[in-house]
Amino acid sequence: MSTRISNLLLLLALGACQEPRTDTKVLAKVEAAQDDAAVEDGRVKCALAGAAAFRRVCTVDREQGPEGLILTIHHPDGGFRRLLVTRDGRGVVAADGAQSATVAIVDANEIEVAVGSDIYRLPATIRGATGA
Repeated sequence: MSTRISNLLLLLALGACQEPRTDTKVLAKVEAAQDDAAVEDGRVKCALAGAAAFRRVCTVDREQGPEGLILTIHHPDGGFRRLLVTRDGRGVVAADGAQSATVAIVDANEIEVAVGSDIYRLPATIRGATGA
């Protein structure tokens, strides 16, 4: 009887030493679901203060002003940027402040906006872009 118990304990110990298997398909689905939930919460990807990696931690408020749609992008630390959505094909421009906004197309439905050392990835409809 003690041999059976010691064999069982040995198998349990060996099982505990093995690295857990990660199902990459399941992980990708979970990450996609989290990403979709963040978008629905109004969070966008941003790389703040020169950070190399984007994180979905900035939030966006939309407000119609006399000049057009104003996007206020809030940083987790309380800072913010205001952008004016243009109708002339430029995408967005800085709505206030001394620094200008630089816009680059990421893909058919996303732009990258840099203002100072902060970069934001924003959803956008790009005229003439074809979905792949």
